[in-house]
Amino acid sequence: MKVAIIGTGNMGAGLAATLAGAGHEICIGARDLVKAAALAEKIGRGAIGGGIAAAAKLADVVILALPFGASAEAIEQAEDLTGKVLVDISNPISPDYKELVIGHTTSAAEEIQKLAPQAHVVKAFNTIFAQLLAPESRQGKTLQVFVASDDAAAKASVSELAKSAGFEAVDAGPLSNSRFIEPIGEMNIHFGYFLGKGPTVAPAWVQA
Repeated sequence: MKVAIIGTGNMGAGLAATLAGAGHEICIGARDLVKAAALAEKIGRGAIGGGIAAAAKLADVVILALPFGASAEAIEQAEDLTGKVLVDISNPISPDYKELVIGHTTSAAEEIQKLAPQAHVVKAFNTIFAQLLAPESRQGKTLQVFVASDDAAAKASVSELAKSAGFEAVDAGPLSNSRFIEPIGEMNIHFGYFLGKGPTVAPAWVQA
């Protein structure tokens, strides 16, 4: 699958390396072309780096590996996202990481869908810390990725991406369920950073 990773931070770098290792074609997109090129070179496996519009144009799936507050600008720079699968991995949190800044009646994913109405937005990976993206950090454990979208084909594509990287993809229903998934992501941040568990914890939905 051709995947654009928009962002060069910990989540962007982790997803790019993990998905490249799973055999996907990776293009890194960023405002800073030097950072995009450097990350692509570090990853290897045929990864390329460039601007946001160029990366999005080449890809079937575009992953916004950015804080929620940076999404609007990135979507504007991506230009034409018509028909693209657009993955939102963000949690709309405050600068101190202690609370959500939107929720209950909307979600980051739904706001992103409004900004990119011609794309098929999917919520995924927001409950996985960057430290758990590499397969070697999950040896012997299968972590869950909750996948929500209003488009069945887009949801299936992102579920396949997650599975190819060694995760269990959990169908989390329509995009509006991001209103519930994002608080789970914020609770995971509290477990990891404020309740002493460290950034190697992840939630799971278990069938009894």
